[in-house]
Amino acid sequence: MKHLTNFRSGVLLATAFGAALLLCGASEFLFEPQARAQEKPVSKPSEVADAPMAMQILNDRLPDQSHEMQDAGYHFENLWFAGDKQNWPLADYYLRKTQAYLELAVRIKPVRKTTAGAEVNLKGIWDAVNNTFITEVGKAIENKDVAEFKTAYRQTIEGCIACHTACEKSYLRVQVPNAPSATIINFDPTATGPE
Repeated sequence: MKHLTNFRSGVLLATAFGAALLLCGASEFLFEPQARAQEKPVSKPSEVADAPMAMQILNDRLPDQSHEMQDAGYHFENLWFAGDKQNWPLADYYLRKTQAYLELAVRIKPVRKTTAGAEVNLKGIWDAVNNTFITEVGKAIENKDVAEFKTAYRQTIEGCIACHTACEKSYLRVQVPNAPSATIINFDPTATGPE
């Protein structure tokens, strides 16, 4: 019986302690918001001074135009091999990826200034290339026409070279690739699996 009494007093003590903690915590929730509502938010001088730093950190985490262009080039290169091997679903995939990366690259920096101060409207050039050359590549893929595909692909390359030259990046000479960058990809449409 004495053992049971000690147990009950222990439970009673734990319950009282828990209730006290609950009341202390509840009072904090009841009274602190009212006090905070009366306070005026004051920006700290360091927060104001750090605003440009925070923007720089954010910009560093955003995609870089040159990286997006590099990804576009990778997919555009593989587009050639997919079309050359008449793997039309894969060619369509690489065409869509090329378009997506170029679209993103142009969105990051739609206008580029040359060293002479002239502005190059990348968005305008992209729209023109996309609505002409890239559209023709898409039609060739849809029609499954290799000759038309190769002609449209080469014309698109000319558009790329013109844009690179306008942006003072004529050293970026796009050409029909000799070998795919990704040797892990089998461009043969009749391939069924690993060899």
